[in-house]
Amino acid sequence: MSNIKAAFANGKAFIPFVTCGDPSLETTERLVYAMAEAGADLIELGIPFSDPTAEGPVIQAANVRALARGATTDKIFDMARRIRQKIETPMVFMTYANVVFSYGAERFIRTAAEIGMDGLILPDLPFEEKEEFSPLCKRYGLDLVSLIAPTSRERARRIAREADGFVYCVSSLGVTGERAAITTDIGAMVRLVKEEKDIPCAVGFGISTPAQAKKMAAQSDGAIVGSAIVKLCARYGADCVEPVARYVREMKAAVREAN
Repeated sequence: MSNIKAAFANGKAFIPFVTCGDPSLETTERLVYAMAEAGADLIELGIPFSDPTAEGPVIQAANVRALARGATTDKIFDMARRIRQKIETPMVFMTYANVVFSYGAERFIRTAAEIGMDGLILPDLPFEEKEEFSPLCKRYGLDLVSLIAPTSRERARRIAREADGFVYCVSSLGVTGERAAITTDIGAMVRLVKEEKDIPCAVGFGISTPAQAKKMAAQSDGAIVGSAIVKLCARYGADCVEPVARYVREMKAAVREAN
């Protein structure tokens, strides 16, 4: 069993996201340890990019701040290497295809695998172009996580058939960010995936409250939260570790109630 699938082996998973380098890489490292201790089942580490097209204003602003403070792919790799020596929680990088291209696709994927990362999420990578990265990920044992949106059923079936690690079910059309309500039929999306492949499905985009997390996890295998955590990092700066850890504990408890 891959480390990512193992994250879903003990019930519903809670998956937090942080933008590496916001407010600083030192704080990000402390955040990851605190989130793991608070019960995160899998952690997404966002590598900042100057044009993060899938992100809403909260995470876009975090990308700008992180880049302005000198967060680079190499520094993030060094941080992840240190983290992996201390915790076993599955971790994936979430970034953009241009970041991987500019670093060198094979060099990026090989290094990510060597430092102990478990997967890679590229939200701007169309399914039809995944062959640029998929063979390299398979060669180095990194799961290339696929996203499906609440639009095309047949396309979603094709994506599900070839998915690795888990399927990231996008709850809403548009960019990341908190939503007052999520109206997509998540259950139908998950059933469609499971008809094609026995693979975990986690829901992201728009989840910010324990009630939303519980509702989404009840219809899937887990909930992913980014903007609400990044907002706490922006509000508290270097003092964000305890507020984020408290939030992760609350969200993990809500997700677990959905079992």
